[in-house]
Amino acid sequence: MTSPSVVSNDKPDTSIKHVLYSEILSVTSAMRKNSRWASSTLYMSAKDTSTLGSNLGLRISSPATTVRLSERGGKEAELMANFQDLKRTIKDISDFDSVDLPVILDPFFAILRSPLSTGPITSAVLSALHSFFHCGLINPNARLLDHALAELSSAVSHCKFETSDSSSDEVVLLKILTVIEDCLCGNVGAGLGDVEVCEMLETVLTTCCQMRLSELLRRSAEITMHSLARTAFAKLHILDPEAEEAKLVVNDEVVEGEIKMTVSAQDIPAKAESMDHNVERLETENDTASKQERLSDQGEPPQSKDDGINKTQPLSTTSFAHRPAYGLPSILELLRVLINVLDPNDQQHTDSTRLVALGILNTAFEESGTVVACFPSLKALLVDSGCKFLFQLARSENMSILQATLRTISTIFVTTRKHLKLQQELFLAFTIDRLVTPFPSSNVKGSKKGQYTSPRPGTPATPNSEDGRSDPEKIHTNFHTSSKVHVPPARGEIRDLILETLGQIADQPSFMVDLYSNYDCDVNCENLFEKLIDFLTHSVQDSNATIPDLQQRNTKILCLDMLLSFIQDMATRAEGAFPSPASLLQAKSQKQIILTGANVFNNKPKNGLAFLEENGIIYNDLSEDVSKTKSLALFLKGCTRLNKRLLGDYISKPDNIELLRAYIGLFDFQNKAIADAMRELLEAFRLPGEAQQIARITETFASIYFASGPAEIKSEDAVYVLSYSVIMLNTDLHNPQIRKRMTIEDYQKNLRGVNDGTDFSPEFLQNIYDSIRKREIVMPEEHTGQLGFEYAWKELLARSRNAGDFMICNAQAFDKQIFKFVWKAVISAIAHAFITFDDDYIIQKAITGFKQCATLAGRFHLPDVFDYVVVSLSQATGLLSDSLPSTVPNYPVVNVEDQSITVSNLSVDFGTNFKGQLAAVVLFIIVNGNGNALREGWTQIFEMFQNLFLHSLLPKRMLQMEDFLGGFTAIPLRGSQPPRPQHRNDGGLLSTLSSYLMTPYNTSSETLIPEATEADIENTLCTIDCLASCRLEELYRQITQLDVEAMVASIRALEALAHERTVAKLKMQPDENATGTDSRDYQLPYDPASVFLLETMVSISCHAPQYIEELWPIVFEHLSALLSTPTQYSVLLIERAVVNLLRLCRLLAQKSSLRDQIYISFDLLAGLPAIVSNSVGEQVASGVSLIVQQHRDIIRSQTEWNVVFAMIRTSMSHPEAARLSFELMTVLTAEGSQLVSLDNIPGLVTILDDFAAAAGIATEKHQQRGRRVEPLTSAKHYTLPLLMALSRQSTSAAREVRHAAIGHLQRILLGPGLLLDENDQSQVGDVFNRVVFPLLDELLNPQTYQRDPFGIPETRLRSCALLCKVFMQLQVKEQVGASFSVLWIQIVDLLDRLMNADRTDQLYEAVPESLKNVILVMSATGILVPPPADGDKDDREDSQRTLWSATYERIERFLPGFLEDIIPLHSQSTSAPS
Repeated sequence: MTSPSVVSNDKPDTSIKHVLYSEILSVTSAMRKNSRWASSTLYMSAKDTSTLGSNLGLRISSPATTVRLSERGGKEAELMANFQDLKRTIKDISDFDSVDLPVILDPFFAILRSPLSTGPITSAVLSALHSFFHCGLINPNARLLDHALAELSSAVSHCKFETSDSSSDEVVLLKILTVIEDCLCGNVGAGLGDVEVCEMLETVLTTCCQMRLSELLRRSAEITMHSLARTAFAKLHILDPEAEEAKLVVNDEVVEGEIKMTVSAQDIPAKAESMDHNVERLETENDTASKQERLSDQGEPPQSKDDGINKTQPLSTTSFAHRPAYGLPSILELLRVLINVLDPNDQQHTDSTRLVALGILNTAFEESGTVVACFPSLKALLVDSGCKFLFQLARSENMSILQATLRTISTIFVTTRKHLKLQQELFLAFTIDRLVTPFPSSNVKGSKKGQYTSPRPGTPATPNSEDGRSDPEKIHTNFHTSSKVHVPPARGEIRDLILETLGQIADQPSFMVDLYSNYDCDVNCENLFEKLIDFLTHSVQDSNATIPDLQQRNTKILCLDMLLSFIQDMATRAEGAFPSPASLLQAKSQKQIILTGANVFNNKPKNGLAFLEENGIIYNDLSEDVSKTKSLALFLKGCTRLNKRLLGDYISKPDNIELLRAYIGLFDFQNKAIADAMRELLEAFRLPGEAQQIARITETFASIYFASGPAEIKSEDAVYVLSYSVIMLNTDLHNPQIRKRMTIEDYQKNLRGVNDGTDFSPEFLQNIYDSIRKREIVMPEEHTGQLGFEYAWKELLARSRNAGDFMICNAQAFDKQIFKFVWKAVISAIAHAFITFDDDYIIQKAITGFKQCATLAGRFHLPDVFDYVVVSLSQATGLLSDSLPSTVPNYPVVNVEDQSITVSNLSVDFGTNFKGQLAAVVLFIIVNGNGNALREGWTQIFEMFQNLFLHSLLPKRMLQMEDFLGGFTAIPLRGSQPPRPQHRNDGGLLSTLSSYLMTPYNTSSETLIPEATEADIENTLCTIDCLASCRLEELYRQITQLDVEAMVASIRALEALAHERTVAKLKMQPDENATGTDSRDYQLPYDPASVFLLETMVSISCHAPQYIEELWPIVFEHLSALLSTPTQYSVLLIERAVVNLLRLCRLLAQKSSLRDQIYISFDLLAGLPAIVSNSVGEQVASGVSLIVQQHRDIIRSQTEWNVVFAMIRTSMSHPEAARLSFELMTVLTAEGSQLVSLDNIPGLVTILDDFAAAAGIATEKHQQRGRRVEPLTSAKHYTLPLLMALSRQSTSAAREVRHAAIGHLQRILLGPGLLLDENDQSQVGDVFNRVVFPLLDELLNPQTYQRDPFGIPETRLRSCALLCKVFMQLQVKEQVGASFSVLWIQIVDLLDRLMNADRTDQLYEAVPESLKNVILVMSATGILVPPPADGDKDDREDSQRTLWSATYERIERFLPGFLEDIIPLHSQSTSAPS
């Protein structure tokens, strides 16, 4: 079926005349093909003949033989003669608009009215009328158009013809539909009256509902009806409601029944009968009626063809003198009929008829639902019968009816819900009740939060469940007299359909807050908001065994989507409703960044874009619809600060072709002439000068412009050539250096044959030429004067379209209350969806939901919400552990790209947990910058920190502990092993060597490190990358800058975790052991996590001295708990507790109100047991000394001085502490210090006396042992530190420093000035273990080698020689101690490593030579003795046999046969005596 088109009467009259002649010929030809009509064409009317004779002055007598035609034949001849007369009439017409249109169309209407017409003849007439609409004969300017349209409506609506076969007859009906659509939807439709519109709508609707017609015809009629309804209801937008309502009053009083959709019938009284009655008769018509009768009179019941047809006369022309155009009366009649058809209680209408009515009704409200309520008559129909019948149909089990009903309901609510408050309450309550999980009948009356019994029923209850219908009157009565009636739950596809409809209705930004304000805040309405949120959250989390898994999943997704949309809308309102100075400052900061980035771009575009990306200005709007390229294009087009020349040059580079396409794609070229499109494009950037760049721009423009469907242009190549022609024409017409301008003829000649082989029309090219000639395309940076102003104004308008509205601070009053009510359930649902769903879309939506909930928590100042978000996300990360071990296992450490990486169980597991990584990133993104909103959630944050610390996954800064004086050292993950008891040397050398050989690298089985696979390393790298994205170190810095409330909460969380791992564990441990021993003798093993928590707690406190008054009680409680039983914790933990307590005391000294807390702390330290005081004496002395010297005014009484002196006295047994304490005493008693007073003189004298006594006791002990007092220049205090310093410098990257250091080291170790105590074997061991061995280990390190690849080999060579010489100097010569063999094997190991470090090195030859010299010396001195020859007696000592075996076995590994070559096996007799 041809769709109507609006055609203006711009065709020449010759064309219309040709069409008219052709259609007359078509109709008469069809008439002649019928045998009954063929003979009729030979006769002329007698009236015509007499008239002609009279006109000529002749006397005409009746012929003797008159051919009398039958009545039927006369009618046929008359119909044929009408066309002959019409041909004569139009022969001399030049202007058809000057002729009465009914005169031209009457012959065609007569055929339609005649019962003598056949199907082909009627079809030809209808085709002719269709052609008249399209050729412009029937146009708004035609004379007596309204008369013609009235007759057309009557003729088409009462069309009669003799039936033949059903297919041909239905073709005629299809053409009737086409002509009706042409008439009502075309450009003459506005001239129709209400009566004609009703007749046409009646005809089409009757065809839609006639089930005896074919499916194709009914569907075509339905499509036509939708188009007619859309056209009719669209007129509501331009009608005046008051004037139209007045028409209804006039019609009721004066011409009642004229605009009714009526059908005349012989067997019913002659009165107006509305169309819905006609539809009813069509559905209940006698089934025995013949098919011919059913099709013979479209729109009327069967009747005799002899009666009634002749009574149908053309409408009187006098009745149209003051007829208004159609409006509200006909629209109201259509709406009334459609609504009446929907009545489910009317058994005369079938579901098929209702489906048709629902579709038409939905179309009508889609078109004009927003203005329907402006007309009281339409609104009255809708709010009463319309909603009532629709809600009843919403209970249908017929899926087609239910789907169409729900669609119509959703359309009505979306467009007119402002006027349907209670109707919407009823429907939503009914919908939710059908969707909730069914409860047992015994629990229906139970009350539940969000679902308690309300004074109004939430659903249209069904009193009688058998008939499937509800009684509206009983429902209305139940509103105030009964509790809610249980509604059968929806299942299967019906449940999904209802849920999707609910989501469609809820898809409005203010839907939830509207529910809350209109219903939950109204005492007479249900709590729909609570009810809906309760349903949505439970649907996301709960599972129902009675519902299939796939359907449950779909339900969860739909419900989650509604929840997240609710949160998103609230977050959007919060952003607009609460502007703050912080947001304005942020906008200002962002503007500054953009200006800086634009400046960098204008110097070097690539650097500018990198700067903008780094600062988050571009690529921050990426989504499924916005790619990275499009995001950049949006910025480049919207930023006015960029240099237009550089912009054009940048986007036209070969590497940026996709960017160029995205950039030009942002322009709207729809319905724009190519000259205007090129002007808009070329004013955005300066065209580059390179031809290839211009070609790329032009090609891209041609592709995008042609896609917009420009008129007359046939190909993309044509656009390309036109684009170049516009550029050249602009240059030619406006360049002052060109004297001979291009003419229009030249321009047309240049473009000949360009349009896909054809020429452009002269008008098309003339328009381009005139546009360029009148308005020059001015490139950017060339705008001056008036042109500059025009361009600037155009830019301003373009930017204003994207700038948004002027911000009005209209705060949303209910959002905070709503969010406070639902946040816990909503966040739980989001967390459940995030954990259980694997769909990327759901995960992304859940992540967005978490962020928005956190945003709302911050804006509404709801820390509980923020905590709940953090707790929910932290549980999904997998970084929390139920129990953390006190002892950290030995994890493998690998080197990846010069970075040491610890491969632990956590790093591997977390690296494979993609969802956990997402949760971690989102969590720390939320917490970063929002720490002030967090309270209880700090516990989870620091638990994750603790777990990451134990697996070496935290940033390096967070793995360190700060020394009292400001240094940083790493927190050890494993404590030092307790000293093992020394065994007697009863077989000492043998046992030592055996132990060494079993563990050649000086390790035990307890410290074996597992191997790390490639997969483990890759997963660990994924973990490290994820944690880098979490910005943990940035969060740690932000914690130190929190507000006081958040800071106190974070310190409390740390203290609770630390207490759990120390004090609480200590209390539980003796009970678990149940050994019967004194619990005070039990000591907790070293726990690195407890040290980490303590260091973090104190570090945060020290970085916030302004809050020390609030933080001190929390931290001191933990420190005092540790120091009250110091022997039951590890030494390092107590040492750190002492240091951190003194660090805090320095802060306390700055607060006069906390001065007494310093002495409480000092008193606590002074009371430490002696064994603990000895281990922490140096730290105590340093801290006290620093505090007293920096804050001398804090000590004001003798009691306070006595506390200080007591602390000093406890540290006197420690040498370094004693030295520091004595220095403090020196400062206090120095001349001019003015610190000596009556309060401290007794204490000073006493403490100095104690120092003197301690010195005397120490001297006496040395003398009793027969030893001299160790001078200050002994090895312990002077030589060893010097040697260690030279050893470290011997690995310097500076070659000169390295050579000088190793030279000095050699002279000291091999010279006579080495001060070593020959009775102290440990000093010789220190030379090797702390000087020589570390030197060689560092030189063998690959990183050290890379510092100076050309110089390090020489240093290795010198160090190798030094090793051997020192060994021979200090050990071989003296054979000092039982540890000789162990030391010797270590030296052989080092020589092996040196030799194999680089086989091309000189060391490969030098090491065997040095080893040979050492072995010869050892052999000569009888230390290394080979076994005797076979058969000879072995006279060697056990130590010699063991040493030989160990040496032989170790050297054979890297120098096979070497030892036998130097010391033959039979040379025992020649060896020197031992």
